[in-house]
Amino acid sequence: MENQDDVREFLASRRARITPEQAGLPSFGGTRRVAGLRRAEVAMLAGVSPDYYTRLERGNLSGASDSVLDAIARALRLDEAERSHLYDLARTANTPRIRRRSVKQQIRPGVQGLLDAMTEAPAFVRNGRLDILAANQLGRALYAPAFDSPDRPVNLARFCFLDRRADDLYPHWDDAANTTVALLRTEAGRDPYDKALSDLVGELATRSDDFRTRWAAHNVRLHHTGVKHFQHPVAGRLDLAFEAMPLPADPGLTLTAYSAAAGTPSGDALRLLASWAATSTPVDTSADQR
Repeated sequence: MENQDDVREFLASRRARITPEQAGLPSFGGTRRVAGLRRAEVAMLAGVSPDYYTRLERGNLSGASDSVLDAIARALRLDEAERSHLYDLARTANTPRIRRRSVKQQIRPGVQGLLDAMTEAPAFVRNGRLDILAANQLGRALYAPAFDSPDRPVNLARFCFLDRRADDLYPHWDDAANTTVALLRTEAGRDPYDKALSDLVGELATRSDDFRTRWAAHNVRLHHTGVKHFQHPVAGRLDLAFEAMPLPADPGLTLTAYSAAAGTPSGDALRLLASWAATSTPVDTSADQR
């Protein structure tokens, strides 16, 4: 039933955002009873029967072929992340439900060595639940307010929604919050029976209205490259480019590294951060992994 709810709410929310005009359909004026497209209009655009699309949107993706999923994705104008999410939901619908405990995720010495060798770039390794499992010295310095918490591993979603210091570290907190929830929603589509992820989502939904509202939007996204903004308590404003790279030998783990161009205010601030990190109390760069 959880999968059916996710399918229904995801498809309905995507349908609601598209107007007939955007879809190239004639508009006859008047008041429409539904936001966005009607189910019959999506069915027509996808080349399936209205009854069949209605069955899909009610949460029954079992047996849906790749060609049907592609047609639905085109009709709803899904982006790459949304299309992948739809396929993840369909895969779950066709897989027996097995609730499982999360396996212990180990950081290989070679990965930690790579992090430590990156002396001019803040870097860390996270899993899909946004647990930071390892970081280099500069990465811990950048996220110092999060690492101040005694909880291990540091979880960026808990920090964002449950720690008041996140409002200060993220000058664009709304953007950071939206991205955080979209990443967790994407991971829930990939691995819906991860008990630790379910527990995390339940905790955040219970404790944060901001999280609960965003979770209900069913937004997903890929997070490979971009710019992230920080207001660091020591280094000040940092606008850092990031690259997020999956580790092929460690499924489910992603290495994220930040950089700033030399001679820019952010580059100067990053050097200040590195100087502070080098003179502050040394800490273990690994985190308790689970």
